[in-house]
Amino acid sequence: MTRNFIHAVVTAITAGSVATGAVAQMTEVGEGEGALSIVAWAGYIERGETDAAFDWVTKFEESTGCMVSIQTANTSDEMVALMNEGGFDLVTASGDASLRMIAGKRVQPINVDLVPSWSTVDDRLKEAPWHYVDGTHYGVPYMWGPNVLMYNTEAFAEPPTSWSVVFEETTLSDGQSNAGRVQAYDGPIHIADAANYLMFHQPDLGIKDPYELNADQYAAALDLLRQQRTLVSRYWHDAFIQIDDFKNEGVVASGSWPFQVNLLAADNVPVASVIPEEGATGWADTTMLHADSEHPNCAYKWFEHQLSSNLQSDLSVWFGAVPSVPAACSDGRGMQTQEGCDANGLAQFEEIKFWKTPVAACESQGECVPYYRWVSDYIGVIGGR
Repeated sequence: MTRNFIHAVVTAITAGSVATGAVAQMTEVGEGEGALSIVAWAGYIERGETDAAFDWVTKFEESTGCMVSIQTANTSDEMVALMNEGGFDLVTASGDASLRMIAGKRVQPINVDLVPSWSTVDDRLKEAPWHYVDGTHYGVPYMWGPNVLMYNTEAFAEPPTSWSVVFEETTLSDGQSNAGRVQAYDGPIHIADAANYLMFHQPDLGIKDPYELNADQYAAALDLLRQQRTLVSRYWHDAFIQIDDFKNEGVVASGSWPFQVNLLAADNVPVASVIPEEGATGWADTTMLHADSEHPNCAYKWFEHQLSSNLQSDLSVWFGAVPSVPAACSDGRGMQTQEGCDANGLAQFEEIKFWKTPVAACESQGECVPYYRWVSDYIGVIGGR
């Protein structure tokens, strides 16, 4: 992380503490403005450049005249910082970014009446707390899924059953230590993965929510992450660099996204993934409209486009995630099948601990460590402090 980027993140987090103000909703969708800029996770907005079979941008551009530009972001903090700087229309935000942008007035309310396919959205997502605030919608659900444990099948005779293989030194079934052969996510939200592990293995700590940690619980999570640092070969934030590391650098285990698992498996790299016994954190991503968007009509046209069953289906296959439109699993309009959605975690919605921004005034206990501390302390962990 560069010093300028860290400053931008802190600025964005500070902005996220500002009280929400009302911004007028759109009342009708007019002609497109000819352009649309989207801040997105890698693999979310495809135009066939990585794989010609996966392209949901070209037809949108042809039918609307809205030419799409994409800025890939590798972490939620980067997304918040980019939206805080401005100059973008949409962002595919996870729950640890969305509320910060709502509170910071970086995104505007969404008039779901102007999105004809809104009725097809999974009912569990329509009023999810990471984008529905005080009776107002601030986004359109896009895709969701778990953070999985990806592993090299040649290093593990059997699928690992615990996240311990990335947190504690152990000898793997190939006879070698895991030290120097594992990775961890390069984002402060990874502290929640450590807390989730401790919830299972140290119940006396009393952790009820991995995003709501008191001082003692938080200290225990940081201690576990300092221990993990002695094992980690790289803190990853670029999905494609992680893919290369599993191919060429001897990495055998890491928290990951199904996206990387799918691309590696398609390239015949011996990898697989599991959700271990401790469970997993996860992401439910929402497309949100910048408060100062220059192309709101194109943005609303994209909202409708992103809910099309064939886009949802194909993206679900490509990313290894669960569509926000349940019909996309089984209606045959795209590549996905009901079995594929089941394998991606469709029935595990209630079990996944979805990313959210840690705040001081938490629900599970009196006072928790707020996110700005997570940012500075995680940088310290990575730096060996």
